[in-house]
Amino acid sequence: MPIRAVLWDVDDTLFDHTTASVDGMSGHLAAEGLPGGYATAHDAVDAWQRLTRRHWARFAAGETDWQGQRRDRARDFLGRPLDDAEADGWFDRHIAHYEAAWGLFPDTVPVLDALAGTYRHAVLSNSALPQQHRKLTVLGVRDRFESLLCAAELGFAKPDARAFLASCEALSLPPADVVYVGDEPDIDAAGATAAGLRGIWLDRTGRGGRPELVRITALDQLPGLLAGDTRFGAPDTFR
Repeated sequence: MPIRAVLWDVDDTLFDHTTASVDGMSGHLAAEGLPGGYATAHDAVDAWQRLTRRHWARFAAGETDWQGQRRDRARDFLGRPLDDAEADGWFDRHIAHYEAAWGLFPDTVPVLDALAGTYRHAVLSNSALPQQHRKLTVLGVRDRFESLLCAAELGFAKPDARAFLASCEALSLPPADVVYVGDEPDIDAAGATAAGLRGIWLDRTGRGGRPELVRITALDQLPGLLAGDTRFGAPDTFR
């Protein structure tokens, strides 16, 4: 059976999360002031990125819930106790700056246009449904996707096979008919492959070093890869 659907990651795949996160936190610090313990705004932004990765890992492992990881990030970043209302307020003010910096990658809409009518499309994200629905809606592409599933509502996160299989079930397609495209080699490409889908690693920064994975370095390489199909054959790199 040929590939019939493309299942997408969102952050740093379709949406430039890294840039929005850095610019959003920089704007937040300009408005709120630099917390104690950071010599420069650059140091604070770097610390925020590290804390985000740490607390997302806790969320993915089921150690905390969606709101809990947000509150813990705020407390750790500021280095002082906050009650839930204070942490929520601080994080909501940060989100306003983050949203002001939202943007799709330049190759996102062109590849969705190129694949429209040939493949069905859906989203699987290690985030929360309200956030990702809003993000895709504001960015003008939510109607491109038949379904949108997120870890916060599923109760399990990529690379757990159940997350990928839930998305295939939402499409009423067997895993072998679905390809997953994401920017993380283990969470996305390897996780999808282990679940029976075809995994593609979108290596935008050119990290390389994973010859066992099918890898592209930009989304404009995806239509040609899918058109060749043949279950992708041996792992390959498209430049």
